[in-house]
Amino acid sequence: MSEQRQTPESMHAFVMQGIGETEVVEKPVPDIGPTDALLKPTKGLVCTSDVHTVHGAIGERENLTLGHEVVGVVEDVGDHVEDFAPGDRVVVGAITPDWGSHAAQAGHSSQSNQPLGGWKFANVKDGTFAEYVHVNEADANVAHIPDDVSDEAAAYVTDMMSTGFMAAENGDIPVGGTVAVFGQGPVGLMATKGADLQGAAHIVAVETVQERQELAREYGATDVVDFEETDPVEAIMDLTDGEGVDTAVEAIGAQIPFEQAIAVTKAGGTISNAGYHAEDLEIPIGEWGQGMAEKDIATGLCPGGRLRLERLLRLLEHDRVDPTTMTTHTFAFDDVKEAFELMESKEDGVIKPLVDFEA
Repeated sequence: MSEQRQTPESMHAFVMQGIGETEVVEKPVPDIGPTDALLKPTKGLVCTSDVHTVHGAIGERENLTLGHEVVGVVEDVGDHVEDFAPGDRVVVGAITPDWGSHAAQAGHSSQSNQPLGGWKFANVKDGTFAEYVHVNEADANVAHIPDDVSDEAAAYVTDMMSTGFMAAENGDIPVGGTVAVFGQGPVGLMATKGADLQGAAHIVAVETVQERQELAREYGATDVVDFEETDPVEAIMDLTDGEGVDTAVEAIGAQIPFEQAIAVTKAGGTISNAGYHAEDLEIPIGEWGQGMAEKDIATGLCPGGRLRLERLLRLLEHDRVDPTTMTTHTFAFDDVKEAFELMESKEDGVIKPLVDFEA
């Protein structure tokens, strides 16, 4: 390993102690292997999936550090790391695949070794709400942040931009096509922007919260449907002259919007699922044409890898998108539990809480 930078032996971390239980504890600073890196975070984001995890969506966990969206400075690297060194300002993906796995070699890196196997942080290993973060296969899972891109903006490429844009990419959107995005949380907002970047001409955002409706328009929505005021299926069919959309994105993770997404998709179109589903789903057979309407259902996990991160950072560098408009609250790391509780309650107009490790 490279020369140590006076790294302490212990650190503070925000952990899940059991279902429904969180607290800040002291843990040892992680050791790194020859291909790994140790990162000292500067900025991080709280995600709704952290809330799902604490409420048992992936089962029991004990003393598991939460968080998966972080940027920071390299503290140390293993002997075999070639492209990064202590002091580098970097971003690490929420998904950190094992790049030698069969799934990665087959083009499904996020599923490395098992379904969802690339999702390690706050799942099968400690996450990023800690004073130091371990990153596996650093040369493949870390990217340098351009000088003129802020840490706050870069934090969004870790998951929200990558996942939201994946939803648009998986949707097979034709240039000039029609798209409906169900839910305008951070992933849905980035799916809306992704559809815009993919060349969609007509983008319908389904959302009831006014602040999120306004952001959806900023990110490219041409129409907004408030699901508390009108039936989204009827409204979208009216807006498309009865044809439906080429692509529908489900960005909530619930049965009703999933059914609605299938219903508004025209024959031959694509339903792109980006929602985190914690319960079994049922497919509405009639709307799916008894399985024969050529309506594809595409799924995916946030893509990982350095190349993906570099491409997303390039969008920030050239001002193609500004994700920081989704930041509604900022907390010091000492107040990370409060940030988590706000994301859990969805109060005070929260969209995305930023955790500033340097505050």
